[in-house]
This record gives sequence, structure tokens and C-alpha cells, in this order.
Amino acid sequence: MRRTSFEILTSLKTRFAVLLTLPALLAMAACSSNKPQTTEAKSELAIQTTRVEQRTVSSELAIPASVQPDSRSVVHVFSQVSGRVVSLRFKPGDTVRSGEPVAIIQSSDAASARSDFEKAKAQAQHSESALRRATLLYQHDAIAQKDLEDASAQAASDKSDLARARQRLQMLGLREDKPSDQVAVPAPRSGVVLETASAAGEFSKSLDASNSLMTIADLSSVWVVGSVYERDLAAVSVGMAVRITVDAYPGAEWPGKVANISDVVDPATHAIKLRVVVDNKGRKLKPDMFAAIHVLRPATQVAVIPSSALLHEGNETFVIVQKSKDKFEKRKVDVQESGPRETLVRSGVAPGEVVVSSGAELLRKETGQ
Repeated sequence: MRRTSFEILTSLKTRFAVLLTLPALLAMAACSSNKPQTTEAKSELAIQTTRVEQRTVSSELAIPASVQPDSRSVVHVFSQVSGRVVSLRFKPGDTVRSGEPVAIIQSSDAASARSDFEKAKAQAQHSESALRRATLLYQHDAIAQKDLEDASAQAASDKSDLARARQRLQMLGLREDKPSDQVAVPAPRSGVVLETASAAGEFSKSLDASNSLMTIADLSSVWVVGSVYERDLAAVSVGMAVRITVDAYPGAEWPGKVANISDVVDPATHAIKLRVVVDNKGRKLKPDMFAAIHVLRPATQVAVIPSSALLHEGNETFVIVQKSKDKFEKRKVDVQESGPRETLVRSGVAPGEVVVSSGAELLRKETGQ
């Protein structure tokens, strides 16, 4: 029996619809055969545990510090007189010797001091001559003893004034036989010029000066000053041998001893200043260099856990301890030293306990915290 065109067209549409729906049905069947994993199953696969180990360690405490000049060897150079700075003979970094002129000051004080000296010298010579005459006259009974005593007292007074004027010349660095209005400022000690606070042409005042001409320090011995935190204070003591390293010389180190531990705690950082005196004959250590004070801690027994086991909340550190197969406990620990792989723990966990080394974040809420 021959089918009409309408029937043929209807049959083709039906077959095409079946072909389109077949892939969707197959996909649904595949999804229904594979059940999704639960959250608990995924958590179990992501969590890994490890046992806490015990280890004997002798760690080193590195205290951040900086190099500073010994304050007992630092001197600020001021001019003895007021006047104009003619020249400064040294620049920062230069080495000077004790007594060497570091600056020249042109001053009216020098002229005044020399005038006083010349007057005192003339008066002393006059009084000495008068005393010799009075002595001769007294020996011939030409004057009374009182007149001789007056001449003697006057000569002694004028001699004292001359000594005072001569001493002032010496303090100013002036010579008695060389008139000049310029005064040389000597270096009070040998050392290195740290800074200069004046320049040629400036006016310098002697007594009421707010700035010195320059600052000189002896750097043959320096201070290394560090800041130790409260938790590490028990590891250091006065007289303890330490070693010093600086960033400028990798691999080099200097021996020293703790000279002083401050009694004052910085309220901002809760750190205490620590001072070490270091020999610096080669002058490699420069003021304001970054340094580190290395203190060797005594050997102690500590617990060792993977660093991945740590959980941080603010300033506190926690780990997840596995008490049984399905029971976990969040516990605070005191970290002594932490590295990329391992962490040394002072307290909080005991050797033999099991901690979560991977996936601890997944258990943070389950532990009730």
C-alpha cells in the first residue's frame, strides 16, 4: 500500500526527534549511576596527619642591631672664642690627631687677650723694678718697713695678673711673640670626623653656641646596640660572649661581650636595649651600619612539627591535635623557631601526639573555635 507524502513526512520528524533526545537520556543515565562525594569524604581525603617528634636543639638567637660610636669617645669641637670662621681644615671621614688645628677663627677676643697680656707684662715689670728699689732703700733705712711690704704685695699681685693673662693666651692657642687676631681651634682628641656643622665665612660663638664646629670620635672601639624582646630576655646576660655580623661583610664576624642590658622597656615595641663593645682596630665597622648580635642558646628538648600544621589567629598560633579517629582538638602552642619546613615548639604539644599537617583549615570550625 502506497503511503502519502504527509505520512512520510510525519515518520521522518518522529525519527529525528528520537535521535536528538537519545544523547540527553544517555547523559542522565551516566549521572545517575555516579553518586557525588560527600563533604566529609572530600575532607578525609584532604587531611593528613603526622606524629610530633622530640629533638635536642641548640639554637641561636639573632638580635637586630646597629653600629654606634662609643659615646665616651665622641667629642663636639667648639671654638674658644667668638668670631668669623676663616677655614675648616677637615671634612667628614678625615682622620685627625690630638692637638692638630681643625679650624681657624678670626676674632677680636684674640686682640683683647693680647692687649691684656701686654699690659699685665708691663705692669709686672714695673712692680718688680719698684720692689728692687724699695728693697735697696730699706737696707739703707731710707724707707719704712711698711713701704717695703706694700711694694712686695704690689709686685706679687701684678705677677699673678701676668700669669693669668699668659694662661689665657695659651688657652686661645696664641704665642706671646707673634701678634695675630686669628685663633686655631685644636682637636681635643685623635679620631675620625663624623660631621661638620659650620662652613668658612660663618660666625661662630664660643659660650652660647648651639652647634659645634665638628664632631670627632675614636672608632677603634664601637658599640653594637640591639633590641631584644621580652620573650628572649632570659637568653642573654651581662658578660655573655656573643658574635657580631653585619650586612656589609657577609661571612665575617666579630667577637664581643654583652656590656649592658637596659633597665627600661620601650613601651611601643616592648624591647630592651642591649649593648656590646666590639674592638674595631681595622675600622671596618662604621656608625649606623646594620648588624646582628648572635646569642647561642643552651641545648633544650623541643617538640618538632611540620610548619604546615600551624594556624595563625592574630598574635597567637594553634595546631589541630587528633585525639582519636574522628575527634580533633584545637590547641595553642608556643613557637620557638619556625622555618619553611619544620617548626620548633616550646609548649602546647607533646612528643608522640598526632597533629594535622595538611588540611587543618578544614577542621577549624569543627573544633568549635
